[in-house]
Amino acid sequence: MAKRVVETLIDDLDGSDADRTVSFTIEGAEYAIDLSAANAEKFQAAIAPYVKAARKTGAGRAGSSRARRSASSAGDTKDAREWLRANGHQVSDRGRVPAPLMELYRNR
Repeated sequence: MAKRVVETLIDDLDGSDADRTVSFTIEGAEYAIDLSAANAEKFQAAIAPYVKAARKTGAGRAGSSRARRSASSAGDTKDAREWLRANGHQVSDRGRVPAPLMELYRNR
């Protein structure tokens, strides 16, 4: 027996068919709302002045789990590996430098 499951998004404001889910965060609380194209445009227009004046603080990826970037850049990691090796620590050539070793490097 075959089964087909169809998920239909309904606009949370007016009950019409929704085109997308819009995610946003305010004061640390994450929200998601299903909106039609028209209501999504209204939402974007309403927050545009605030977004323009604000500064980015996160990765900005949609979804409930967020990919977080390391505070160190590729150059910092390379320098950290060199310093750690020169100071007797074993560090792999690839991958993430363990946090305790990065802390040693930063506090050198």
